[in-house]
Amino acid sequence: MKHVFAGLLLAASLTTSAVAQDTEEGKSLYLTYCATCHGLDADGKGPMGPALVLQPTNLTELQAENDGVFPLVRVIRRIDGRDPLVSHGSPMPVFGDFFEGRNIALRTQSGQNIMTSVPVADIVAWLETIQK
Repeated sequence: MKHVFAGLLLAASLTTSAVAQDTEEGKSLYLTYCATCHGLDADGKGPMGPALVLQPTNLTELQAENDGVFPLVRVIRRIDGRDPLVSHGSPMPVFGDFFEGRNIALRTQSGQNIMTSVPVADIVAWLETIQK
C-alpha cells in the first residue's frame, strides 16, 4: 500500500511540473512584465534600462556566467522577491499578487525542491531555453 501511495504522489508531482512549466506562457509573461527593462530579446537593453539605478541583466547569459549551470534558485528568488534588488525600487515582483500563490515545486540540480508560483516557473522555464 505504501508503494502505491508513493507512486501516486510521484505521478502527481511529475504531472504538476510538466503542466506548470509552459515555456510559451513564460515567454508571454516575460514580454508583458519583464521586457520593458530587460528588453524584448532578454539582452538587458529594454527602454526603461537607462532610468534604473542598476542596469538590467542580460538574461540570455545567466548560465554562461554561472559556469554553464542555469542558476535556477537565484533566478526564482529574484523574480518572486525572496532576493530583492534595489533597482526595482521595491521587492519583486512589482506586479504584486499576480506572481504569488498557485505554488509548485521545481527540482534543483542538487535534487532539492524549491517552491514558487506557476507564473514564475513558466518564466524561468522560458529563460532556460534562451541561454547562450
